[in-house]
Amino acid sequence: MIIIKSKIEIEKIKKACQILAEIKTIVFDFIRPGVSLKEIDSVAFKEIKKRGGKPAFLGQYGFPNTCCISVNNELIHGIPSDYIVKEGDIVKIDTGVIYDGYYSDSAFTKGVGKITKKDEELIQVAKDAFYAGFNAIKVGKRIGDISYAIGSLIKKRGYYTPDEYTGHGIGKDLHEDPYVYNDGLPNTGPLIRNGMVICIEPMILQKSKNVMVKDDGWTVVDPYGFNTSHYEQTVLIDNDQAYILSGDNI
Repeated sequence: MIIIKSKIEIEKIKKACQILAEIKTIVFDFIRPGVSLKEIDSVAFKEIKKRGGKPAFLGQYGFPNTCCISVNNELIHGIPSDYIVKEGDIVKIDTGVIYDGYYSDSAFTKGVGKITKKDEELIQVAKDAFYAGFNAIKVGKRIGDISYAIGSLIKKRGYYTPDEYTGHGIGKDLHEDPYVYNDGLPNTGPLIRNGMVICIEPMILQKSKNVMVKDDGWTVVDPYGFNTSHYEQTVLIDNDQAYILSGDNI
């Protein structure tokens, strides 16, 4: 069931997203050669708490940390470890904030120091796919139109996206209806309506849409060892417009 948000609920989600936008900037700037994934996670935890929020991912479905941190061929849901970030890595951060019972969720991919042109392109296609989906949002159109726009751009650029993982609605729960797939058919799925809040999150693979989960039961990787990228924003549909709530400066 898709939950249309009230004005009061929207304000709480906006506050959760405002905190998250600040956290993303701090974490983005902190990522550099020589820091560990656990240190990155600790910075996010402390900064969320300092602002009166709660880490949305900590304990969610049993996840043990504040951030999902996935490096290189890891796509999503990476558990922060003692791994030390090095020059040339591409690091995916996915995290969220709870404020007064309402959630926010966002992800970015950062290239550390000098990265290859291919990895620059990989990171860019995730952002461009997000904006393709974002720009397809029109009240009265359907969620499948967003999915179609995302998938069309990914395929046009020569990349792939997994079938198993999707964007989603968000509000009092981290994951709500509707699911927002990263590929699909136009004019399918639920109607886009004012008061909806959704997360659009393209996930990009280089050689096929196949993924596998590591033995930790969480970390989703490209089984062929190729680097991946991920980008996500929390989006509000209101007054017949779409708004990025979770900070678009990264």
